[in-house]
Amino acid sequence: MSTPNITTLGELKQSGYISRSVKDELRENLITQLQKQEGGFEGIIGYEDTVIPDLQTAILSRHNILLLGLRGQAKTRIARLLINLLDEYVPYIEGSELFDDPMAPISWFGHNEVTSKGDATPIAWIHRSERYTEKLATPDVTVADLIGDVDPIKAATLKLTYSDERVLHFGLIPRAHRGIFVINELPDLQARIQVSLFNILQEKDIQIRGFKLRLPLDIQFVFTANPEDYTNRGSIVTPLKDRIESQILTHYPRSVEISRKITQQEASLSPQQKTAVEADGLVKNLVEQIAFEARNSEYIDKKSGVSARLTISAYENLISNAERRMIINKEKSTFVRISDFLGVIPAITGKIELVYEGELEGPAKVANILVGKAIKTMLLQYFPDPEKAKKSKAKNPYVEIINWFGSGNTLAVIDGLPFQEYKKLLNSVTGLKDIVKQMHPKLTENQQLLLMEFVLHGLAEFSQLNKGFLDNGFAFSDMFNSLFNLQPDDDDDIEDDRY
Repeated sequence: MSTPNITTLGELKQSGYISRSVKDELRENLITQLQKQEGGFEGIIGYEDTVIPDLQTAILSRHNILLLGLRGQAKTRIARLLINLLDEYVPYIEGSELFDDPMAPISWFGHNEVTSKGDATPIAWIHRSERYTEKLATPDVTVADLIGDVDPIKAATLKLTYSDERVLHFGLIPRAHRGIFVINELPDLQARIQVSLFNILQEKDIQIRGFKLRLPLDIQFVFTANPEDYTNRGSIVTPLKDRIESQILTHYPRSVEISRKITQQEASLSPQQKTAVEADGLVKNLVEQIAFEARNSEYIDKKSGVSARLTISAYENLISNAERRMIINKEKSTFVRISDFLGVIPAITGKIELVYEGELEGPAKVANILVGKAIKTMLLQYFPDPEKAKKSKAKNPYVEIINWFGSGNTLAVIDGLPFQEYKKLLNSVTGLKDIVKQMHPKLTENQQLLLMEFVLHGLAEFSQLNKGFLDNGFAFSDMFNSLFNLQPDDDDDIEDDRY
């Protein structure tokens, strides 16, 4: 849609234009959207029955909003999508730094233009994308940044005294007049800065130094905060929190399926990666399961949370690790293997906050433990429980595999193995291919090999095999032989061999 062809205040009046507050604008456009049963908030997955209805209720109530949740819960993205509920274009007095409404100017400039020029006052149009202002709250933010201050250069240039309104330099909030203003991580603002927001929220005016200035600002405020910040870095002062009418709680995806949709939507893959690297549903689910294990882990600070960015970064690393092997081996295509999960460790370690027990283990070891637990959880969705199979009177489907390793055989699955060597290696394990074909008969060759390696990792997690870490892969051996072969001083390192 092009800019409306109206250039003066007189033409605007003749067109029948009616001014609306930004909150009325959001409310009425949301009503239209709901009547048409249009989705809105595109790209937000997993909040259809929780956060989005609460948000729509707050908009209908014309409330300022606080989105409260742990990191990586799409709080900022939700705030940015609110601009889609604004009118595409609205008029303002041309040259006004506060985008004064021609029908209701609030600044000295706006009043002066309308008074001196009347219906000839020039009108310009602003797109909704320019009516969004966002500020990350940091301890160094000042009242002048948000509200404004006296500008001595303006005073000198215009030859005005400091008591004249025209010498003021307005901060971010006045400049967001007739738009949406977002403050991210609100608790990080110093208490005295938060206090400066009281009047804006309650009385709709601002105070700059000693000026008796009343600007009836028209702003939709959206604040975001992390519950962790209430204790670690600061808090929202009670009177300010009381003035924010709706507090909406966000949450992490509640199922692997929803989490997987988010990751697949957000992961940034090149066209070459999408076509040359095959990622089976198993590895996609494993990536998501890592995050679910992390959120329940005794080693990780639950108050800090585990961001959805962990799975996104982990999936990107997983694909890139497989692509790297493909390039080195001069292959035209490849598929993600379980051994490629070595490549996701850097994506995990930087996104988890460890408690004391986790610090003792170290971030890399905790990351490997999380991958192992994800494999253990997912194995039961594809194969029989190894522990129950071992105790059952029926034939243990894993017995041939375990006996093969019990005969003294070992297997080193190196990250960079070419396809044919990888295939030959897995096929050398007696009974491994048979159990995969028995449980999943209709698989491609790539899927079959992936599940064969998956079984080995799964048996290791259920303590049926020993899994040792190599610099560039994994080594599998018999569990009991590995224990008997330990030197007397190695007893304390048994867990290290497992993880």
